[in-house]
Amino acid sequence: MIAIFVILIFVAYLIFFFPMEPRKKKEEVKSPKYTAQMKKLWQIAQTAMKERKPFRAEKALLTILKFDEKNAAAYNRLGILYAKGQKYDEAVECFEIAQSLDDNPASIHNAGLIYLETGAYEKAEMAFLQAIEMEGDVPARYIALAKAEENLGKPKKAVEALENAYELDPKVSTLRQILAIYEGMGDAEAAMAVTARIEEQIAKDSKMKQRMVVNRRAMPKRRVPARAVSPIPRRNERQTVAGPVPKTSAPKIIKSHAGRKRI
Repeated sequence: MIAIFVILIFVAYLIFFFPMEPRKKKEEVKSPKYTAQMKKLWQIAQTAMKERKPFRAEKALLTILKFDEKNAAAYNRLGILYAKGQKYDEAVECFEIAQSLDDNPASIHNAGLIYLETGAYEKAEMAFLQAIEMEGDVPARYIALAKAEENLGKPKKAVEALENAYELDPKVSTLRQILAIYEGMGDAEAAMAVTARIEEQIAKDSKMKQRMVVNRRAMPKRRVPARAVSPIPRRNERQTVAGPVPKTSAPKIIKSHAGRKRI
């Protein structure tokens, strides 16, 4: 009896003092210094990527990940950087980590592009389908899927993907890709129908451009008020100015920076 009583007391102690639900850890408040440093590193990485300095960009992104291991955006940027340098294995790894941290269709789509580039067309197809399932209103997703389907020998599915892209964003370039697939299949009737659609789309685009030009011309021009110009004194009038023009000293802020070496 005593043993049972002790066990009951122990169980009650666990229930009241150690609840079943794990306690939520308090989120660490980032200091202003930390936030400023991370912002600076992001600026360095973005500038370096624009200026095509991959080593500097990679160093900045890796430093960000050193302090913030779960930064999905940094993994995405690093993956893009590795993809540009044709380091495809590293790029795919970065995109997969980014997708695991943040269920973002862009990460999956980027991984699909690497699979497409390296010839892993089945993986590319799966990646693009997954990205479309998550975000189905981006034409680029369907265009990339069409390339994967075409390489897998599925021209009808490729056409279907391109038609979805055209429905979202009607472009002549998309119709021309459909035409190329039908020509490759030897389907002359379908090719003629797409050719007619291309001509129709070109006519629509031309009318749209003309309307834009007409609207721009019809817009009232903003009148800039004329500035009052002081009359230029003649040569004789300049000579009548009494005394020489007094020399003004430079501001103190300019004097303090004078002679310093510039970076």
